[in-house]
Amino acid sequence: MNAPQDTAQDGSTVKHWWIYQGPGSRTQRLERLSGSLPPWRHFTSTQDPDYQPPATGAAWEETRRRGLGYVPDDSETDVVNTALYLRRPLLVTGKPGVGKSTLAYSIAADLGLGPVLHWPITSRTAVRDGLYQYDAIGRLHDANLRQLATQPRSPSIRRMARSRRTGRAASGAASIAPYLRLGPLGTALLPQEQPRVLLIDEIDKGDIDLPGDLLTIFEEGSFEIPELARAAAHHPQVRIGTQDSPDPHVRVERGQVQCRTFPIVILTSNGERDFPPPFLRRCIRLHIEPPEKEKLEEIVRRRLNVSPTEEPSSDLIRMFLGRQADGDLATDQLLNAIQLRLSGAWSDPADYGRLLDIAMQQLAGRPRN
Repeated sequence: MNAPQDTAQDGSTVKHWWIYQGPGSRTQRLERLSGSLPPWRHFTSTQDPDYQPPATGAAWEETRRRGLGYVPDDSETDVVNTALYLRRPLLVTGKPGVGKSTLAYSIAADLGLGPVLHWPITSRTAVRDGLYQYDAIGRLHDANLRQLATQPRSPSIRRMARSRRTGRAASGAASIAPYLRLGPLGTALLPQEQPRVLLIDEIDKGDIDLPGDLLTIFEEGSFEIPELARAAAHHPQVRIGTQDSPDPHVRVERGQVQCRTFPIVILTSNGERDFPPPFLRRCIRLHIEPPEKEKLEEIVRRRLNVSPTEEPSSDLIRMFLGRQADGDLATDQLLNAIQLRLSGAWSDPADYGRLLDIAMQQLAGRPRN
């Protein structure tokens, strides 16, 4: 028996069980998400009533802008929704430029889940970098100012030290909390009713131990801040900043952060190395293929708000597909070329080939003469 499905206004398929890109209002789809909680994702942490993710501002507008231009096909949407129902991290692979990172913004924008929490990975990245940052230098600087305040010094230095003491008193006198701030992973694990979208970008560039170190965090949905745990006897409850804002506006008790709703985790990889089986077993995997003509046309329509079947778009789409046969190209290279022509640049027909050589250089494969 075929699964029930609807047809959207643009003719695309909408399956009844979908949450992302699914039928119904955003509220109805989020209710389906909350009602599909699997046994391994039950957490009982109490929500902090004073914290809400940003619903306005530059970060949210950027998430919406990037997300609304993404064009998922049915197979991609099936896999994304499978990860949502199972509350498993989604490991997205594919060639550079196919939209792996943009998918995270599309999920956040479609479900109204606030700005994407972006954690870019490098060879020096450790798990703690994503959980929280500790400004040890700032704390040492303040300690030096306090010491100077007790000694005969110039009036300006004494005033600076008094100002620092006043700021610390407002946030908890000798607490270390003013020097701590949650990172993107730590912010995603705050106890909230709705999940945040966490983008762990290019995880294959990280240290070989990073995927394994993430497993415990993903399984338990919690972590400890040792600096706060050691001071819990004197400061059992403190407020610190987050990835969204440095202001101390989230509550942490005894150094423990425990999620209430497991975040939507998107991990991207360019395939630079393999991952250990225990890590892969806990992920839902999605491989994104380079877009074909129909998908490219829809991307051009959404991102540039122009007709993809008229010039210069139609001709450049045809040339883009032809040049893909010689090596990898990214979709944004096509958008760059169309934008240049729409702006009046490279309008001389004699320069058209030069435009393509500059705007559509292969990322890999055989170079063009």
